[in-house]
Amino acid sequence: AGPGSYTVGTMSERFDCHYCRDPLQGKKYVQKEGRHCCVKCFEKFCANTCTECKKPIGADSKELHFKNRYWHDNCFRCFKCYTSLVNEPFMLRENNKVWCSNCTAAADAPRCKGCFKPIIAGDQNVEYKKMVWHKDCFTCSQCKQVIGSGSFFPKGDDFYCVSCHEHKFAKTCAKCKNPITSGGLTYQEQPWHSECFICSNCKKQLGGKRFTAVEDEFYCVECYKECVAKKCAGCKNPITAGFGRGTSVVNYEDESWHDYCFKCTKCARGLANKRFVCHNGKIYCAECPKRL
Repeated sequence: AGPGSYTVGTMSERFDCHYCRDPLQGKKYVQKEGRHCCVKCFEKFCANTCTECKKPIGADSKELHFKNRYWHDNCFRCFKCYTSLVNEPFMLRENNKVWCSNCTAAADAPRCKGCFKPIIAGDQNVEYKKMVWHKDCFTCSQCKQVIGSGSFFPKGDDFYCVSCHEHKFAKTCAKCKNPITSGGLTYQEQPWHSECFICSNCKKQLGGKRFTAVEDEFYCVECYKECVAKKCAGCKNPITAGFGRGTSVVNYEDESWHDYCFKCTKCARGLANKRFVCHNGKIYCAECPKRL
């Protein structure tokens, strides 16, 4: 902004006011564009109008101008904070309002979605999907603790810290009852941590492997054969009915046989689903005991 283009002085020679024709000798006058006029006529016909207060800028006032706009020096203040902008950087904005550089920066800055105040240069902030927060305004929707630049989980318009998301949304392991945050598996419609779904004997993980369940305990093939499965009274090997082979089992008193091992001690005829005779702890077909 700069001063106006006119001079003010006291007339020593005889001149009349260009407008009212009153003599100016010995009086204060204004010279503008080659014309001499009294102070009163200057304000009435020649003075610029202040862009801010809309009143004439008189000959005794200090005038500032910028891009064909004029202000009293006392009117040249920031529209937002009212700081004088004489000899200070400024911005001419909408409705011919002048703003200081600080207020301009704040007005043009993005707004925090949390507190709705501007985020100015130098503020720590968090951005997500074209939204922005002050770092301390980005908080968990559940516990209200500051998430800041930490990990979070979005759910609709809400955001959750890792701990709250685990307790509110994560599935709970059927064994340890803690949340399953990643991976895991399902058995009989119940979720499990992979590290919780293990063989009850050797503790190896069973995910993706063959296993069998016995009274809420799980066993891998090897441990089931070794520790759980009944031994065949015929071949003395485990009866692993749950693994495909030997699915048919013969039980008699306190002993068990594979169906293909349940045969006559003398003639080796298969006796599964047939009549048999037990003599001195051994199994015979109905005919062989007569030949003993």
